[in-house]
Amino acid sequence: MARLGIGLIGVGKHGSRYARHIREDLPGVRLVGVARRTPRLAQQQAAQLGCRAYTDYRELIAAPDVEAVVVVVPPTMNAEIIEVAAAHRRPVLLEKPAAPSLADGRRMLRAVRAAGIPLMVAQTLRYNGVVRALRAARERIGRIHALRICQRFEPSRPGWIDDPAIAGGGILLHTGVHSFDLVRVLSGLEAERVSCEIASVGTLRTEDNFGTVVRLHDGAIACVAGSRATASRSGAIELAGTHGQLIADHVLNTALIVQGAVATPLPVPPALQTVCEVLQDFVKALRDSTPMPIPLEEGLRAVAIAEAGYRAARTGQAVPVETVD
Repeated sequence: MARLGIGLIGVGKHGSRYARHIREDLPGVRLVGVARRTPRLAQQQAAQLGCRAYTDYRELIAAPDVEAVVVVVPPTMNAEIIEVAAAHRRPVLLEKPAAPSLADGRRMLRAVRAAGIPLMVAQTLRYNGVVRALRAARERIGRIHALRICQRFEPSRPGWIDDPAIAGGGILLHTGVHSFDLVRVLSGLEAERVSCEIASVGTLRTEDNFGTVVRLHDGAIACVAGSRATASRSGAIELAGTHGQLIADHVLNTALIVQGAVATPLPVPPALQTVCEVLQDFVKALRDSTPMPIPLEEGLRAVAIAEAGYRAARTGQAVPVETVD
């Protein structure tokens, strides 16, 4: 079987992880080229990776030996890149957040549907070992009526992440979409309305601290919070059902099932390289001509919840979550 030629757009800190996995961990794949706007860095990284360098992503997408594209750039660039990929009929693996807004997301969705190209959103937290353990045990606690997801991290490096014109938003968008996606996946329910508070602890132009209450269909309630302003890291997840609770931390790699006052550890696999897992699923879906595991519509539903959070924070009121279509 011929090796699948992949072009990588964005080779910063996170994009470099994709490059490494494509080169070292996916034997049926080859890295054809990388695109980065700074010529010196593009040439330097391409030489290290043994592929071609591009400063214009359009040229990379148009290259005849590029059969699929991985996009790891600030979300405000995604819509334009996806439209070019759609014009060239290139399948795409897209880093989250899928879009900075539903307006951009719907623009991308129109292009993808018109071209009929496969697109997968890299909601990597779905592949975490603790999250997998919770999904496997979810039925044991009965109907879920309450969730709590809280992610705490160290401050981000100064730069584009604190520039709303490039980043599209702060932690509510960039980390929040992970948590909002998990709310949907773990509950099996869609979001109905959102209340939200945001704050800045160490950032200047975007929020680095947020708390939301998400009302789900069927009456369930999710409390979702996050911050990037602490010298520590954690990822608490709690699910409350009619027959018990699941209590876990996806960073600390712990998971328990609680029934009555008895807490029993759940088996959790060793820490997984989630970026590699996402890449493998993307390539497998292309090889097998099967639907993408996380299509664009699902990535945009998490964006819709974040966008509702921003509206709620501005108005001080609970607001409805818009539908993607």
